[in-house]
Amino acid sequence: MKIETASGLILRTRPLTETSLIIYWLTPTFGRIATVAKGARRPKSPFAGKLDLFYAADFSFSRSLRSDLHNLREVKLHETHGAIRQEIGKLQQAAYAANFLEQTTETETPLPEIFALVRAFLKALCELKPSSHNIFALELKLLHELGLAPDITETRLTPGTKKITEALLLANWEDGARLRLSSAQNSELREWLQSYIILHLGRLPRGRTTALTVED
Repeated sequence: MKIETASGLILRTRPLTETSLIIYWLTPTFGRIATVAKGARRPKSPFAGKLDLFYAADFSFSRSLRSDLHNLREVKLHETHGAIRQEIGKLQQAAYAANFLEQTTETETPLPEIFALVRAFLKALCELKPSSHNIFALELKLLHELGLAPDITETRLTPGTKKITEALLLANWEDGARLRLSSAQNSELREWLQSYIILHLGRLPRGRTTALTVED
């Protein structure tokens, strides 16, 4: 039985049995993978307090030869991103990021650039207020990493919105959050990105409307 190690972010969890959980990870080396945490729901489990949404950890697992569910062995927790679970808007935006990844990436495929991007997004989300800026920047940056970046100069966006869009793509999260969009620019960018995503991905990832329903 081969034992692997990785660093990862927990994108999703769900019960498998009365005592066990399935943990869905995003890792740089293995991409998206799923592990079974046996006994994790027991009060005295060695996994207690280490497995929750958007936790960052180092972990080891035994690779299954029969399925895509591997056996989680050990977890060393590094970051809980606790602020995300303290504000519903932040949680909705983080959940949308997870849905976007699940729709656009393959399992067991290395994703080092996307992992770094999402980890930075979660860190920024802890520190910034939930804003439509966060989602627009996330979508633009993820599309770029997926090789689907739009040619902004060729769009029908108004000149001011084009400049904002370019800035959101290139700026870090903190600088992007300082940009100011008028109500008209916000609506224009929201609708344009929606159409672009549907055109290139086939459908919107779940949770976009909710993630954008925040106080700016």
